[in-house]
Amino acid sequence: MFADRAKIIIKSGKGGDGHVSFRREKYVPNGGPDGGDGGKGGDVIFLVDEGINTLADYRHRRKFAAEPGEEGGKKNCHGKNGADLILKVPEGTIIRDAASGKVIADMSGENKRSVILHGGRGGLGNQHFATSTMQAPKYAQPGQEAIEIEVQLELKVIADVGLVGFPNVGKSTFLSRVTNAQPKIANYHFTTLQPNLGVVDMEDGNGFVIADIPGLIEGASDGVGLGHEFLRHIERTKVIIHIVDAAGTEGRDPIADIHAINRELDAYNPDLLKKPQVIAANKIDAIYGNENEIISALRAEFEEKEGIKVYPISAVSGQGVRELLFHVRELLAKCPKEAVVYEQEFDPALGFFKDEPYTITRAEDGAFVVEGPKIEKMLGYTNMDSEKGFLFFQKFLREQGILKELEEQGIQDGDTVRMYYNEFDYYK
Repeated sequence: MFADRAKIIIKSGKGGDGHVSFRREKYVPNGGPDGGDGGKGGDVIFLVDEGINTLADYRHRRKFAAEPGEEGGKKNCHGKNGADLILKVPEGTIIRDAASGKVIADMSGENKRSVILHGGRGGLGNQHFATSTMQAPKYAQPGQEAIEIEVQLELKVIADVGLVGFPNVGKSTFLSRVTNAQPKIANYHFTTLQPNLGVVDMEDGNGFVIADIPGLIEGASDGVGLGHEFLRHIERTKVIIHIVDAAGTEGRDPIADIHAINRELDAYNPDLLKKPQVIAANKIDAIYGNENEIISALRAEFEEKEGIKVYPISAVSGQGVRELLFHVRELLAKCPKEAVVYEQEFDPALGFFKDEPYTITRAEDGAFVVEGPKIEKMLGYTNMDSEKGFLFFQKFLREQGILKELEEQGIQDGDTVRMYYNEFDYYK
């Protein structure tokens, strides 16, 4: 069975605890604190691997965890950082929060590598807590906790062209004719239970990727049969080819079939009907001549009324196929070049800290002091030295309502905001 969905639990590495120790040397009777810092926990990273095309590796294993950071040691020894966990997925994989269904990352287009969970920051050793009045602190900072969430992995096949049609109209035969794909072909309803991909090599080298989307039935958008499992693969395609049986060998009405499939596409996602369509009237090898009442009716219904071209073809003999492929390529040339990539809707770190408390106070020098577990933990998971990390932290402050509360307390442009060991100048 083609594995295109999986639900797994991922966990980042806990930060190593800071260490409590003191110098103990023969000629240093009152040695100071020398406890080292804990190591950073490992990140959970998803990586696109061009060599795999299913999520089969995640069907039989449920839990994946990055390494925790090691505890700090004596003599200011820093604990070892935990190893990152790298999970390889095929291109087109969408990572969703299992609880809300919101998109965390879409491994498509330029997004080949994505850090989904950041490891916890290592705790500070007791050497950092020495003061003039407390020269021998007997405590150290614990490492930050790991983040654990359940995610839904969902593979959406990336192809330029999607083949749709009811069972037994010849989609698999057509795909094997025009590409190097070798799908299983048999005269059984729902014989194709997985999307088959193939590359069409055109004479001038400008080929495209085509996918045989498994047979649809009425009610597919409501989840009847394997409807939802198949419909989502059409979302990334740019052009849709309707394949119908022009010879009537199945006793079906091709016009009704096209309308039925378009209703399912519209019910699942109305944007799908905005994609260019073309109709392949298949099996003309089984009729007398190149035209019959079915093909004439298709032309009258779709070419004349909607401008959708109809091409009589034979997937078995290859008749008419070349003309169809050149028209498809013309349609593709008018489509946007960039891949369909879904925007992030959910950040695990933001969700993890949303219920933590925080306080806003004014310091003697007029600075706004923002403190609390929400702030301290978030700082530990954010690289403030990078522009991306700083923008991520700004988004966190905005979404958590912290910036709004600062404004309500009268903060002005140029005022100082102090958050533990970080200071910022506020500008709206």
